[in-house]
Amino acid sequence: MAYAHRLGPAGRRRAAIRKPPRERPDVSRLDQLVEGMTATHAASADCPLTGCHAVVTGGGSGIGAAIADTLARLGANLTIMGRRMPVLEVHAATLARRHCTQIEAVALDVARQESVEEAFRIAGERLGHPVILVNNAGVAKAAPFSKTDPALWQEVIEVDLSGAYLCIRQTLQHMVKNGYGRIVNIASTAGLTGYPYVAAYCAAKHGLIGLTRALARETARTAVTVNAVCPGYTDTAIVETAVTSISVKTGRAREQVLAELVAHNPQGRLIQPAEVAETVGWLCLPSSASITGQSILVAGGELM
Repeated sequence: MAYAHRLGPAGRRRAAIRKPPRERPDVSRLDQLVEGMTATHAASADCPLTGCHAVVTGGGSGIGAAIADTLARLGANLTIMGRRMPVLEVHAATLARRHCTQIEAVALDVARQESVEEAFRIAGERLGHPVILVNNAGVAKAAPFSKTDPALWQEVIEVDLSGAYLCIRQTLQHMVKNGYGRIVNIASTAGLTGYPYVAAYCAAKHGLIGLTRALARETARTAVTVNAVCPGYTDTAIVETAVTSISVKTGRAREQVLAELVAHNPQGRLIQPAEVAETVGWLCLPSSASITGQSILVAGGELM
């Protein structure tokens, strides 16, 4: 009352209607979640992801196959998803023998909502709700903008951007509820800069990075992190196909075409899938709890 008296009549009126201070977020609760998940999941120095169920889309070949191998080596049980079941099944069997973890293969077309829902239903029944999601499935199609018709545009956006959205919808709520989650979106240097003849791809990857940053803000007070990994030109079948196609269409030697591609990389080489996979594995660790909302380049200095 003494304080109110000193305010005078006008001050007392302002004090009377002043709203109470908004309650601050319980940061100690987040600290407890981090400590708890570290104790739960860090079963050993070699297998810190033991007991975690990880889903990798596009997990049968290329970068996705390398990511699946790394996560299995770190102890995770895996569901690898994609459209080519024979390829998935062979890779799943190989990983199970190599790492002695449980590996499942599930058919998935990320561009179709009903396919995504069914795939994650099956994965959940087999291994429980995933606590790690790696959105790797993607398509890269090149064309001058004047020849980028609506069908090409729609396909790239649906697979490279909407597919990640649909998969996250199936997992995020469970991650928040369970007190642990890692979402890693495989973007590209094309998500951070522009390249000619791939307008749809650049648009989709820019959108994926935007989605990553927005979700990281929304989940910052939970034990879920959301990050993007942005590889440069990587030594995969997609790049090999592109090199061959350009060589055939232009009449240039394959070596010349490849040299022009790697010229973007100051190290003068293609990125190896295992390099991307190791970055993803690090982001999925319990000890990476403070890394969120980042777009991590694996590109040999192409962008800085």
